[in-house]
Amino acid sequence: MFTKILIANRGEIACRVIKTARKMGIATVAVYSEADRDARHVMLADEAVCIGPPPSRESYLRGERIIEACKATGAQAVHPGYGFLSENEAFSRELEAAGIVFIGPKHASIAAMGDKIASKKLAMRAKVSTIPGYTDVIADAQAAVKIARDVGYPVMIKASAGGGGKGLRVAHNDREAADGFAACRAEAKASFGDDRIFIEKFIEEPRHIEIQVLGDGHGNTVYLWERECSIQRRHQKVIEEAPSPFLDDATRRAMGEQAVALARAVNYQSAGTVEFVVGRDRSFYFLEMNTRLQVEHPVTEMITGLDLVEWMIRVAAGEKLGFAQGDVKRNGWAMECRINAEDPLRGFLPSVGRLVRYRPPEDVPGRVRVDTGVYEGGEIPMYYDSMIAKLIVHAPTRDEAASRMSEALNEFVIRGIASNLVFQSALVRHPRFLEGRLTTAFIAEEYPHGFRAEDVPSENRAFLAAIAAAVHRNYRERAAGIEGQVPGHELRIVGDYIVVAVDTDYHALVDHAEGGYDVRVGSESFALRYQWHFSDILMKGLCNDAPFAIQVERRGLLYRLTHRGTQIDVQVLPRRAAELLRLMPKKVPPDRSRFLLSPMPGLLAEVAVKAGQEVKAGERLVVIEAMKMQNVIVAERDAVVAELLAREGESLAVDQPVIAFK
Repeated sequence: MFTKILIANRGEIACRVIKTARKMGIATVAVYSEADRDARHVMLADEAVCIGPPPSRESYLRGERIIEACKATGAQAVHPGYGFLSENEAFSRELEAAGIVFIGPKHASIAAMGDKIASKKLAMRAKVSTIPGYTDVIADAQAAVKIARDVGYPVMIKASAGGGGKGLRVAHNDREAADGFAACRAEAKASFGDDRIFIEKFIEEPRHIEIQVLGDGHGNTVYLWERECSIQRRHQKVIEEAPSPFLDDATRRAMGEQAVALARAVNYQSAGTVEFVVGRDRSFYFLEMNTRLQVEHPVTEMITGLDLVEWMIRVAAGEKLGFAQGDVKRNGWAMECRINAEDPLRGFLPSVGRLVRYRPPEDVPGRVRVDTGVYEGGEIPMYYDSMIAKLIVHAPTRDEAASRMSEALNEFVIRGIASNLVFQSALVRHPRFLEGRLTTAFIAEEYPHGFRAEDVPSENRAFLAAIAAAVHRNYRERAAGIEGQVPGHELRIVGDYIVVAVDTDYHALVDHAEGGYDVRVGSESFALRYQWHFSDILMKGLCNDAPFAIQVERRGLLYRLTHRGTQIDVQVLPRRAAELLRLMPKKVPPDRSRFLLSPMPGLLAEVAVKAGQEVKAGERLVVIEAMKMQNVIVAERDAVVAELLAREGESLAVDQPVIAFK
């Protein structure tokens, strides 16, 4: 067994590998870019080596610097995590030449299966069901359009070296095929250094279901059941679960056996994933093979009890699998939500900055698990992907797992940057999700106009008003206890309030009770019992003897309440003050319609217009690169460009003016 390994990655997956290595008694070396100098994985590792500037192409994608770090620290093996160099055949070869073990499959397997075009051809030869398409490299956008017509719209345009949603577009017509080809090529070049593109038929109403495989160097290969990954946005997985609510045992077994046959065909030795697209009749087709650890591997670990990172390390060290196919059990149901730094109420635009507050739910073995690479006070940089954490739950049944996930999301506290917590909370409570009627088009179909505040499942507003009134009384009681008040003018406690919200006002009567308050809002009564401190955001307790958790913040004169994705700002006032508030004039925000404002922080990669140019609604204006994604900003209306306020290559802040219109 190795005594020291290097993790050639960052963020939560680097922390995840360090956790298992520590359990196995193996010392760890972290590598980091200048932007990650204070990152969590650097703090957790036994040693750390800086390998370059912030852009990944100058640091995490520089294989020679990682090999130098191995030699300098005496690391005997490298775990690549996912992304970056995890599926890079050349890097695997270079490690082998340097006498360093790659904790993953052999480079021949990476070459055969890591390349999407080559893997599809191999799967066809192995008589695995494959999707119709064009598997040779496509030269340019014109050729892409012709091929797309021949295959028949809709088609998927995919980067051969792609993964994680990068370098992938769906096209329904010639224009989308041409634009998608250009975008995929640019993203693939930036993310993977390989701009080869291919096209295949897009199967409508598909499910994305994948099989986890594990092989050793002694001829043993098993499958560890499936993962349902159909809930996706822009081809990036959002929620994963195991097992799938759609498969029957016969289909599950057939998919597993095909996955194992494919792995054996390339002498696969490590953890890997064979991805399938599954039709409504449970017909399935090979999509691709990921020759690495998947982001969603924890759900498989939860239902099987196996540590996949540990087995990757053991296999790389030459050990045999300690079990056969018949020994792989399936216990209960697991779900994973990816918690990302993005604002779902602003079109999922990336969010970067400091994590002012970060309080994930408590890890409870067998029930709740949080895999993360961040900490309170740390930075979310603009150079890498948007993942903050992975929230994983396990329960005996799917319904219980969904309920547990909803509770855990409700208790997750993130401040300082935007996150997709509200979106995830709405998804796991969506009736169609709870029924298990999933396809990869789920989000597009259920939220065709994007995710909006009104898409959040409604909450009992009277309950939220009761919490606000009780918290306000907490503050008033503290103020009443301040020494030195003028005799005869002491602060008097009253329990008769008006809770002023955007939609309506609520009359609340608050009475002190042992361990909390009894609150009456209109005709509803709430017996609130809790222990809460003014510095806390999360409040947990009992409401009418039922447990609750809610996030409460005081913001000046307002109380911000967040519960199951619903967020409201309210004021709690005496009756007369509420009457006077209604007479106050409302401040009108300034008109900024003459400007194109950057919707996100990022790099201005392209300016497609010039001063004096007339633009039409829908026309391309600029491209902003953030978190490894190319974001095309188009004109919302017909206009004339008056002035360019930012230059290509400039770093933009959110809401920074980029273009002025006449």
